[in-house]
Parts: sequence; structure tokens; C-alpha cells
Amino acid sequence: MDLALYHPHLGYYARSPQRSGRGGDFFTSVDVSPLFGELLAHQIAEMAEVMDDDLSNRPFDFVEVGAGNGRLTADVLRAVREHRPQLYERMSAHLVEVSDVARAAQLTVLADVSDHVVSSSRALPESVHGVVLANELLDALPVHQVVMRRQGLREVFVESDGAVLRTVEGPLSTPALASYFADLGLALEPGWRAEVNLRARQWIVDVAHRLARGFVMLIDYGHEAAELYSAGHAAGTLTAGYRHTNLGPGSQPGSPAWLAAPGEVDLTAHVDFTSVTRAGESAGLVSLGFLDQTYFLMGLALTGPIEASLQPESASSVTTLKRRLALKTLLLPGGLGSTFKVLMFGKDVGHPALKGCSYRVRAT
Repeated sequence: MDLALYHPHLGYYARSPQRSGRGGDFFTSVDVSPLFGELLAHQIAEMAEVMDDDLSNRPFDFVEVGAGNGRLTADVLRAVREHRPQLYERMSAHLVEVSDVARAAQLTVLADVSDHVVSSSRALPESVHGVVLANELLDALPVHQVVMRRQGLREVFVESDGAVLRTVEGPLSTPALASYFADLGLALEPGWRAEVNLRARQWIVDVAHRLARGFVMLIDYGHEAAELYSAGHAAGTLTAGYRHTNLGPGSQPGSPAWLAAPGEVDLTAHVDFTSVTRAGESAGLVSLGFLDQTYFLMGLALTGPIEASLQPESASSVTTLKRRLALKTLLLPGGLGSTFKVLMFGKDVGHPALKGCSYRVRAT
């Protein structure tokens, strides 16, 4: 999975500056409208206010991890520039992206706000005072796949026979896979498959150590562990996506669809938010909310200038209609609204009542 997605020359993400949108393989909230970035900017501005009770003029870091070509960072910066000019003057944007092609495209996408882009690299900044955002990052981190057999837990590996790739089962590559389920107090039934994202736990711990003070916002699809590792997902969640279609199972045993065209298709697995939360808390973060994107964005859309801009008298009817339709798409249950979850952490900021949690804190 790591090679198929991130190989510097042949990897899926390495070969194109943008994989989402109508001409891509999947559709994200960023593709809907700049309104998504505007709503996030509203939350980020409130987070900055929480941190600035001493009215400090120190720089405020905004870090997007998995930034791609920079579209979301650009939308956030433009919204802050329009609605919170004083905060905009202090903002220092850092884009973290492993694809050289995508990073090169950032120069054009972020041209009008480039004076606030401090860094663009493969690695997180050493120290962050502000907000770290990861939108649809964790689901694309490489996972281990395991299957429970009557003799115990087995791991699924990929082996090559000339030009043919196939899956085989073998002993666990690390004892961390067995302890993962033991720590959760969960056990798989015989025949169940599951994915274990050890790297997601490592990633949030790394973020916690680099965050001097501030917030972390994670937006992704997945479930709490008890739901993810249950009969409803007994076949596992590792899937391949191509041109807005999730590819079905392979035609032969040992040849799942996600193995058919490495480097040509997107590979994702649902996130275990329980393990991510526990890992973050163990590293010093404080959980502030876990909820559907629907309720998170409702809390932001119903407060401040965004709510006013959605009223018919605020602008031309065409502009208002487009914004309302975009918001509906972002909120739609059964679509982006309930598919995506928002997990927020804080560090050295207390337990603020954030606007993103003001409507309803619920994860379906």
C-alpha cells in the first residue's frame, strides 16, 4: 500500500497534483466549494481567539498535513483574509505533502496568498503554535490487514510470482497487531478480516509532540473501534477507488480488487478513531469533540458572517443559491455529512466550547 500510493515515481499520489474532483477518482469536501474552507476558517479563527487571551501578536501557525496542491489551505487563507484581516496578518501557513508534483502545483494555487506560506515540505514543522489540520489523511496511511482463523490471528501479505501479485496469509509481522485488539478489549470472530493502522497512532503522537500549544483537527471517514471491528465490517474496509467507483472483489481467491492495479487506483481503509483518540491523549492531547461533519459544519454555518451570507438579501440570488447548495452537499446525511467524522484535540488550551461543537456532538 505504501509503494502503490507513495512511491516517488510510480505511486498513485506521486504522479498527479490532484486526484479528486469530477475528473478524478473520488470526491471530497474541498471539491464542493470554497465554502468548506471558509467554514474551517471560521473555526480556526475561534481557536486563535482562545489562544490569544493575552492579546499576543506572535505568529499563528496553520499547518495542513496531506495538503495536496494546496486548494484547501488557499481557501482557508482567503477566507481569513476577508473576514479576519488582523489574524491573517499573523498567520504562517505550512503545507505538508509527500508528492513532489503536488507541491510544485502549490505555487500556482496559492499565488495570491503566497506571502503567508512559510514552508512546503514532506515533514511537519518542528514546533507548532496554532492549528494542525488533516483532511482525509489517515484513511490513506498504509495499513496492515489481518484475518482471524481458528488457530489465531493471521496477517495478509502480498507476494509476487513474476508479474503476478497475490495475497497470502502468514504469522503476524509484529506483536503490536495482536496487542492492538487486546488494548481495545475486542476480539475478531473466525473468518473476519480487519485493517490495523499502526501508522495513524504514530502520526498523532508525533503531532502531539510537535504541537507546542494549540489544536488538532482531523476530518476523515471511519468509526469508533467497537463499530469498525464488528460483524458489519467483517470483510474489512480496504478498498480501491477508480473514477468514482469502488472496485468490487477480485475474480479469483488471493487477488482482491485493491491489488489489481497498484499505482493506478486509490487505496483507502476506514479509520479507527478510538485508537487515534487514545494515542493522542496518551501523548498529552485533550479530546475536545468527535462528531459527524454534518453537525460540525452546522455549528459553524449557524454563527457569525457565514450565516448572514446564506440569506437571500446578502448577495445576488445566484451567488446565495450556489452557497446554499454547496452547504447542503457538505451536510447531506448519507453523503459527505455523515460519512466524514471530525475529531478535535487541544493542547494547553483548556476545554473551550468550540462553535464546531455548538449544534450537536454526535457521530452516527
